[in-house]
Amino acid sequence: MKTFLVIGAGQFGTYLCEKLNDLGHEVMAVDKSEEKLKSVLPFAVSALIGDGTDMEFLRSLGVNNFDVCFVTVGDRFQDSLEITSLLKDCGARYVVSRASRAIQKKFLLRNGADEVVYPEHALAMWSAIRYSADNILDYIELPGANSIFEFRVPEAWVGKTIGELDIRRRYHVNIIGIKKNGELEVVVSPDTILSGETSIMVIGRDKDIEKCFHI
Repeated sequence: MKTFLVIGAGQFGTYLCEKLNDLGHEVMAVDKSEEKLKSVLPFAVSALIGDGTDMEFLRSLGVNNFDVCFVTVGDRFQDSLEITSLLKDCGARYVVSRASRAIQKKFLLRNGADEVVYPEHALAMWSAIRYSADNILDYIELPGANSIFEFRVPEAWVGKTIGELDIRRRYHVNIIGIKKNGELEVVVSPDTILSGETSIMVIGRDKDIEKCFHI
């Protein structure tokens, strides 16, 4: 279990708190607005009204005790810059700040962010790739032009074994799991037979996956 500080209880911050709570972690949420904090109360061990741009207030939170501090104030970019910088000044171990536009990432990194998330950009990229081909069901981008894709099993592959297809040798693409009825099975072998009722999870370089699945 890890401990997280989330500063900013807007929509993104609330979803973040909910998921962290679902994963079994402890979350403290902070926002200027009492009304916004009401939405995160079911998911946080504590929710405090306060100004993240106030150095003394941040110090009172003991930010150095949290594994990760998230800055999710969203549309208040000046506040986001100040909070990011102040968190580092207060000894925060790891700061993840949200950007609303690409140019903001550079400034947040300069002001102390260890990492910057850009949810609108990430969702746009995911949507473009997900819906660009009928056989793509899901997509996760990895560093270095690599990705994990979930594909419907191509019709020509149905009834064949993974060994027969030999896509690892032919395309340098690895099948890492098979999903059926929402359940993922990660134990696969060359003798595993592919069915039209299943989808497959593959990992590889983007250019190799594109060539293998004709996308």
